[in-house]
Amino acid sequence: MSKRTLVRGGLVITAADEVHADVLTEDGRIVALAANGSDVAASWTADRVIDATDKYVIPGGVDGHTHMEMPFGGTFAADTFETGTRAAAWGGTTTIVDFAIQSPGQALREGLDAWYAKADGNCAIDYGFHMILADVNEDSLKEMDLLVQEGITSFKLFMAYPGVFYSDDGKILRAMQRASHNGGLIMMHAENGIAIDVLVEQALAAGRTDPRYHGEVRKVLLEAEATHRAIQLARVADAPLYVVHVSAEEAVAELAAARDKGLPVFGETCPQYLFLSTDNLAEPDFEGAKYVCSTPLRPREHQAALWRGLRTNDLQVVSTDHCPFCFNGQKEMGRGDFSKIPNGLPGVEHRMDLLHQAVVDGHITRRRWIEIACATPARMFGLYPKKGTIAPGADADIVIYDPHAEQTLSAETHHMDVDYSVYEGKRITGQVETVLSRGEVVIDGRKYTGRPGHGSYTPRATCQYLT
Repeated sequence: MSKRTLVRGGLVITAADEVHADVLTEDGRIVALAANGSDVAASWTADRVIDATDKYVIPGGVDGHTHMEMPFGGTFAADTFETGTRAAAWGGTTTIVDFAIQSPGQALREGLDAWYAKADGNCAIDYGFHMILADVNEDSLKEMDLLVQEGITSFKLFMAYPGVFYSDDGKILRAMQRASHNGGLIMMHAENGIAIDVLVEQALAAGRTDPRYHGEVRKVLLEAEATHRAIQLARVADAPLYVVHVSAEEAVAELAAARDKGLPVFGETCPQYLFLSTDNLAEPDFEGAKYVCSTPLRPREHQAALWRGLRTNDLQVVSTDHCPFCFNGQKEMGRGDFSKIPNGLPGVEHRMDLLHQAVVDGHITRRRWIEIACATPARMFGLYPKKGTIAPGADADIVIYDPHAEQTLSAETHHMDVDYSVYEGKRITGQVETVLSRGEVVIDGRKYTGRPGHGSYTPRATCQYLT
């Protein structure tokens, strides 16, 4: 039997339009939109009617950068695929693209299969995978072609973390050359890890061990230099490039200069760089460890450049880089040595709300909110128009959003499996009320009604900005 749901009376916001419309879904897909109060809309019947009067009706968020259950520094990210995707649903995100990890000496397939096993049957929302390339060799280069055919169409490389994920320029160039032929998108962690390691060693030798020094050694210039170098390597390889978690004004300038030349270069930033700063890293009594991530938080003056980049489209996407580690027992591993603090922050639950706060604050428009959080990540990673929009034929991933509700972010009320919030006490306007994932209600009037296993693996096409 077909199952129909009608969302009635709301303001439908997509990247392209704002229209007062009713939305009809059937069997997990959107089948029609019609103006509120029109004869067509009045004629529709459904098994369930959701009243969205005075609310926004927006596409489910697409978070293109998460790390569930990620191993790092002798521990694992605190959120599993079950807890992390449930938290994502609470925050209005209905699709994540997580990172499967190849370990050095291991085949890509081995790493990918391990991530399939972690996620299968455990996710509350739909998911896909990128592939982290930690060992670029002839075999892994050939495997890239096979993965693209399988719907794993993006590959992440690291200019940071020597001895763990780091690839030198020659390996990066080889992977970029392969991507230029197979249609894959290279994602780059752009920091000069070799130089950073020298500065880490020098800081520790001088007794500078507190969390704030994590930000001081990972210098802005070393992010900008690596961003510039990644762009030039991509030019040599004639390959597209997507730079992840851009945090610094100087790195934005490198991306803008490349885009001004018409190069297929894209940039992502994250809420932590838009709302937090080195002031947090400097919090006393080791509290700054809660804010250790890489690239690091920057001085507050960098935020204006990031917001400007989002408005001018020099930055196209806001993802979370969700990689949570508990303060107790995990972040504490770095007491007395900031280099041992696991790198990563919790954030998958709050991205949509924080970006709505940016609308309230006048940084971006409502449609740009949906563009950077839903539509562009869907296009960037080959999921559009199945994901990222509200249109006939799209998956019924729909969020009813109350733009007037007020909430205070806190570890006491969030649903991520981590013992602190980087936004503790922050008051924001706007809150998710109801969430549909492929037509199934997973958040119902701020109550969780989803289940592990509803979310399905979603193969991806190649980047839709390159066709």
